[in-house]
Amino acid sequence: MEDNGQTYSGFSSLAIHAGHTQDPNYAHLTPVYASSTFVYDDAEQGMRRFSGKEEGYIYSRWGNPTFSEAERKIAAMESFGVTDENGNPLQLKAYLQSSGMAAISTLLFSTLDTGDAVLSHYSLYGGTQEHMNTILPAKGVQSLIADLRDLNIAEEAIKNNPAIKMIYLETPANPTIQCVDIEALTKLGKQYGKMVACDNTFATPYLQQPFKYGVDFVVHSTTKFLNGHGTAIGGIFMGKDLAFMKGRAYVTYKALGGSGNPFDAFLLVNGMKTLELRMERHCANAEKVAAFLDGHPAVSSINYNGLPTHPDYAVAKKQMRHPGAMMSFELKGGLQGGIDFMNKLKFCTRTVSLGTCDTLLCHPASMTHYSVPREQREQFGITDGLIRMSVGMENIADILNDLDQALK
Repeated sequence: MEDNGQTYSGFSSLAIHAGHTQDPNYAHLTPVYASSTFVYDDAEQGMRRFSGKEEGYIYSRWGNPTFSEAERKIAAMESFGVTDENGNPLQLKAYLQSSGMAAISTLLFSTLDTGDAVLSHYSLYGGTQEHMNTILPAKGVQSLIADLRDLNIAEEAIKNNPAIKMIYLETPANPTIQCVDIEALTKLGKQYGKMVACDNTFATPYLQQPFKYGVDFVVHSTTKFLNGHGTAIGGIFMGKDLAFMKGRAYVTYKALGGSGNPFDAFLLVNGMKTLELRMERHCANAEKVAAFLDGHPAVSSINYNGLPTHPDYAVAKKQMRHPGAMMSFELKGGLQGGIDFMNKLKFCTRTVSLGTCDTLLCHPASMTHYSVPREQREQFGITDGLIRMSVGMENIADILNDLDQALK
């Protein structure tokens, strides 16, 4: 992987150095460019910037140097070792957003028009599901949900609805940790001329690279593992069709006004530098937590695709470096069992979100997926007794001891 003439042999080197350009004042780290606007040497330069004849910053809603480093770094991670159809290193364009939902909104609004439809699968992030249930229909865009783990069902859905323009994937999915086959679904989508987008938040580019399998777009909530410390909200939207990304996608990005802010971008850039190190510890701990919960007398089932008994184990093993740090489990006590368990926690943290250094647990039915109708939630496997867990980086004995006492 080359970046600014530098070749990186591994992911950690890239995560630390990729995307960085030397600050004019020779600051070691890219500064926080806390400026709403940028000045010009003369009127003619301003004209060239606005007409697109000269590259440069104009207004921070349109782009900012601190944003640029975060964008380049994430794009480098997602494209590391990936080639295009001609065998050349894959080139991506990315836009930093104020949140993961802003990134998803920019993706959907820049690609879908009235009369189009988007096909997705069971169990999506609650905000995404709400967007598809309420925002897109108001725009005249139909949202279709099917079990895309079955390629026959996926193909049948595409054949039966020519309005489908995009297949939207989220894998592993929130909060059931279901995995869909990115390669197979992308191949199917291309066979029928459909765009394919993937939310890669749970996996991160260290564990999974959807562009490797031919998808058109990738989104992240950078709030989660990419930042890694719970200090800032953010999102990223990126694509490989550079003409589209610099054209309609950029116009949509500017017009929606969902750009990030310089300080949050600064925190994100520095958080990403330790992504490989953090994910290795997250994942190692998650394996031990899953082994502890699997077969526990208080747990009726566990969703963790690192267990051979998980229905998506083979798919996860095929496309992920490691099963990841996310899991969910069903308590035998149902809703009351979930409440009692959450109230007994002493060491782990009761909160929504994920991907921070500490272990986080939440109750999706009453928290992250509260806006999703109960009948739909249960159809997706989001039951009243389901607990979602983001396994942190603490000493594993402390995590297990807390779970043990809370499950008694």
